[in-house]
Formats: sequence, C-alpha cells, structure tokens
Amino acid sequence: MNYHLLGKSSLTVSEVGFGCMSLGENDAENARLIHCAIEGGINYFDTADMYQKGFNETTVGKALQGKRDKVVLATKVGNQWRPDGSGWEWNPYKHYIISAVEQSLRRLHTDYIDLYQLHGGTIGDPIDETIEAFESLQAAGKIRYYGISSIRPNVIREYVKRSHISSVMMQYSILDRRPEETCFPLLLANNIAVPARGCLAGGLLVDKPAKTYLTRTEEEVYKARCAVEAVSDASRNPVQTAIRFALQQQPVAAAVIGIRTMEQLGDIIAATRTPSLTDKEITLLRDSIPVNHYEQHR
Repeated sequence: MNYHLLGKSSLTVSEVGFGCMSLGENDAENARLIHCAIEGGINYFDTADMYQKGFNETTVGKALQGKRDKVVLATKVGNQWRPDGSGWEWNPYKHYIISAVEQSLRRLHTDYIDLYQLHGGTIGDPIDETIEAFESLQAAGKIRYYGISSIRPNVIREYVKRSHISSVMMQYSILDRRPEETCFPLLLANNIAVPARGCLAGGLLVDKPAKTYLTRTEEEVYKARCAVEAVSDASRNPVQTAIRFALQQQPVAAAVIGIRTMEQLGDIIAATRTPSLTDKEITLLRDSIPVNHYEQHR
C-alpha cells in the first residue's frame, strides 16, 4: 500500500480510502470488514453524520475502538436531518457546525476528528462564518484539519482563496473528468489534495449495464467501459484499472471507494499492488470519449 500526505496537512493517508457509506446495518459484520481493511493497509476511513441518520458514524466508531491511533478518520457536516426524519436541510452556519461536531465525536467514540469536511456548499453560503467554525474547532483540538466535499468550481475557488483547507473531495473517473478543466490545476497549485470519489462511476465502468450518466450518452458509457476492458488483463482487472486511472492524476491523493463485502475489499486492496497504467494506456482511456466540463456553478 502506498501512502500520501493529504495536501498541506500532516495526515498520511492510504491511496485507497474506505468509503463507509456502503456499510450495512450489522455492527459485527462492519467491524470485521473494517478490521480486515486495516490489516490490508487501509488507514483512511470516510463517513458523514447524515449517512444512515448517524448510524454510519456509530458503527464505524464501534469498529475502531482500540484501533483509533491506526487510522485517519474523516467525517462531514452540513446536512441537517429534519426532526420528523422526512429529509434534510442545508445548514452551513457556525452554531450548527459547532454543535454537530459534538454529536459526531460522541457517535464515533473519539476525542478528535482527523479531517472534518463541509458536506457540500453553495456560493450563497456565509462562507467566512463557515470557515470560522472549522478554524475554531481546529484551535480547540476537536478536529485536526478541515476540507470540503464539493464539485462546484465557484465554491472551491472561494475556499481556496479564503481558508486553510487541506482537501477537496471530488467526484472523478474516466466518465467524469470535469475537475480537470480548472479545479485540479487550482488545487495542485495550492497544495490541496483531492480524495476522489465515484472512481468506478457507480459500477458503470466495470459491471453494470451501460446507461446514461451525467451528460454522457449510453453509447459513450459503453465506449469508456470497452476502453477499460481493453487495457485490463490478468495483472489488473477493470475495477483496478479504473482506480489506477484516478490515482495517477494529480492532485488525487486517494481513491475513496464504497466497500460492503470482503470480495470488494480484496479487489480494491489488490488495486494498490497492480501495475501502474502506461502513458499509452492512459491516452487510450482518455481518448475513448470526449472530455466533459462543468456546465453550472462555474
């Protein structure tokens, strides 16, 4: 397993991160999966307070008891569940973030969070107030570093300009190369890392039937999948090819993959031991379909 510094932080994360959103509702099974991930070299675990209405943080916290010092624990804040459970509302205000972190710490059974991330964001948010909340939590030792999870270039630019974020979690894959246009160069220039999510495009690059995806046509999805299969072989299967494509792009520090079964876990850990893509293979993948761009929030 390779490890990378997360931007300007002192956090060293495994190049494959465990996306906890895919965990089920059985604590024992979740713990077994998480413990095997740690034994396999994964040290980066990403959850959020809204996943399973808080249960996700709770089950991760239980699994990490006695192992907290072995991992980099990341969670997110900003989506507030309504009291009746009918849905959630966006809340980027300081008073909410300050109170929400206490609930996350309790559920995670920890005194601190390694990476606390704003779970979204709009250009109309009180951005300076949101930043003030994260920096006050950092000063208090509740969190070590903070970042955002966003695919909005206009929001990302403001946080790069105004804050000390260590990372921006972004969706990125062969089918979704939108971050390459402006976000990746900006983040690379400012030493801000990208934990990439959606690297398998919901399975469309590996085992799901082709269908429309974002602005991609079914034909484009099929062509991308064929390209992945074309550069895969006995040493690197399509899952591993798709992961390696994301990992070999700067400033991606880790591919955060949703894991629910031991088979998935084994496949994903093995991806870190497979051969890197050659320049020719990367070109083949890139040329399989036209690059796409963000159409909104530019």
